[in-house]
Amino acid sequence: MTTLTLSALTTGYHQRVVLHAVSLAVHAGEVVALVGPNGAGKSTLIRAVSGVIPLRGGTVQLDGLDLLKLSPVARARLVAVVPQAAHLPEAFTVAEIVMMGRTPHLPLWGGETKRDCAEAWQAMARTDVETLAERRVDEISGGELQRVVIARALAQEPRVLLLDEATAHLDLKHQVTTLDLVRSLARENGLAVLATLHDLNQAALYADRIALLAEGELRAVGTPTEVLTPAHLSAAYGLPISVIAHPTHGQPLVLPDGR
Repeated sequence: MTTLTLSALTTGYHQRVVLHAVSLAVHAGEVVALVGPNGAGKSTLIRAVSGVIPLRGGTVQLDGLDLLKLSPVARARLVAVVPQAAHLPEAFTVAEIVMMGRTPHLPLWGGETKRDCAEAWQAMARTDVETLAERRVDEISGGELQRVVIARALAQEPRVLLLDEATAHLDLKHQVTTLDLVRSLARENGLAVLATLHDLNQAALYADRIALLAEGELRAVGTPTEVLTPAHLSAAYGLPISVIAHPTHGQPLVLPDGR
């Protein structure tokens, strides 16, 4: 079974250390939500795992293979990233953007094959954007655009999917649609999914496990019920927080005391 393993991961920017010896495992078929206050290091962790910033210590492995020792192209065949705000060339069509996900699989001097086209169309069908294939990306909505970015990631045929606040700029309906899709992809495609989320109640509903970061350290890892407790959350966020069972599905419902 595919497992993404972070061992004592330490990194930062210039002279500042942002993450301190973070260890975490993400298994195939599960969604792990990375939560914590602003500045905790959530986005930094995603950048480190994807190879955007170098490590100062520790390792990132996929089934024992050191991902950060691979070339960017080789790593892109295994790990796909959905950023917080994707900047896409406006003149390109949806189909052209999704086909870009096939880049790691293309030969240096060759074009797309029938298999590349099939994988791209399958990714568009899986994310329900195939009817938008000929539309330019500046002609579609924010929710549609996010599904296109996920389709591009799927076209890479990754084993690991990293999402950095992928629902941050979406309305409630599109947040739910996107998170439903991500959870389905983990289950049906066997992806190991690590996703940063600000909304703790969405994390409780969609994640199999939650990793709570604060001040660059991993404070708790476990099921939503184990991690989303008043003690853990109040310490991490620095304010009184109540947690009750959701009346419909029983998962933790986080209620900050803002008075």
